[in-house]
Amino acid sequence: RQPPRLVVTGRAGWMGMGRGAGRSALGFWPTLAFLLCSFPAATSPCKILKCNSEFWSATSGSHAPASDDTPEFCAALRSYALCTRRTARTCRGDLAYHSAVHGIEDLMSQHNCSKDGPTSQPRLHTLPPAGDSQERSDSPEICHYEKSFHKHSATPNYTHCGLFGDPHLRTFTDRFQTCKVQGAWPLIDNNYLNVQVTNTPVLPGSAATATSKLTIIFKNFQECVDQKVYQAEMDELPAAFVDGSKNGGDKHGANSLKITEKVSGQHVEIQAKYIGTTIVVRQVGRYLTFAVRMPEEVVNAVEDWDSQGLYLCLRGCPLNQQIDFQAFHTNTEGTGARRLAAASPAPTAPETFPYETAVAKCKEKLPVEDLYYQACVFDLLTTGDVNFTLAAYYALEDVKMLHSNKDKLHLYERTRDLPGRAAAGLPLAPQPLLGALILLLALLPVFC
Repeated sequence: RQPPRLVVTGRAGWMGMGRGAGRSALGFWPTLAFLLCSFPAATSPCKILKCNSEFWSATSGSHAPASDDTPEFCAALRSYALCTRRTARTCRGDLAYHSAVHGIEDLMSQHNCSKDGPTSQPRLHTLPPAGDSQERSDSPEICHYEKSFHKHSATPNYTHCGLFGDPHLRTFTDRFQTCKVQGAWPLIDNNYLNVQVTNTPVLPGSAATATSKLTIIFKNFQECVDQKVYQAEMDELPAAFVDGSKNGGDKHGANSLKITEKVSGQHVEIQAKYIGTTIVVRQVGRYLTFAVRMPEEVVNAVEDWDSQGLYLCLRGCPLNQQIDFQAFHTNTEGTGARRLAAASPAPTAPETFPYETAVAKCKEKLPVEDLYYQACVFDLLTTGDVNFTLAAYYALEDVKMLHSNKDKLHLYERTRDLPGRAAAGLPLAPQPLLGALILLLALLPVFC
């Protein structure tokens, strides 16, 4: 099932709601804010999503106010308003922010809430007690991938995709590329979930970019999960979906989608058992890394293959977005990063490491001189940020945890595709033969 479409009605839509409709209407605000804010070309410092999530957490679930006319509901509205005021300076021109401000004003008027008074503490919503439908362990069989889709067949073949550093991409077919991909790009886009990243320059004017924002949409699926949205940004790695929940909603199989915080503010793991998928999101330094383990059947569950040209985890980066970092590594070795800055595919930062220092730092964490080690050296030379060493290290650790083929943990040759064929996973044709074929096709009308 495709996610429902939302129609933005503006202030008039709020004014037209009945007295009891306010709180239920706010239920779709986090999703609405996501649709409005998640796909800019560059990340936004506006924190309206955080305000939406806290209000939703305080006014839903088993610990919500008894009715919309209670003092607790007005207190939640005042907290919501306070949160929007704190982020006002960074949200100028943000449609979701201004819509939220108008909505708060209308709801306070509808429910006779004064602007002055006590505020509620954020995150009132906690995990429901045992026995609540959200914590059921007797999920339907359809909500456990291996039990449902492969009941009478062999164990599914799992694949891995990862994105880290400046940024380096390992696709589901184990191709390894270094890409520019500045702005918003889709990593995954299939029938079950969408993943999008936003990459921004590490330094003003630099070609070196890193992931500053990550958005994941888990689509509504049968009796298992409601549509859920997860969003992480620089310095904000939440341990909950944007609506404040930590699982798949109110459906019987909601427990088949869960978020677990491994390290506060640094490491989050999302288990989507109903599609056999594990996602790892980390914040390393200022930037984000992404890794996923997914069955091939789910990877290839796309309705329109012709529209999947920018599905990076499946197709890789477009040719004009790829960087030959191995050539940069070879040219820089023994020469020094600064002397080759003008000729490098990505300009070095003003304060970068000497080549020997970069090699030594990467060797400490990555003793095997594979592509992760080479990516580490490249990132230190182009960014000057030592945290990129840890980004490469954790990316390889995630491969060890998520990749099903232990013989393919280390890669040694990067992949640079020719347009079209390799991007679709097809073998490359010998160039002389390809030229002869094109000439033959061109002359065909002459002979016929």
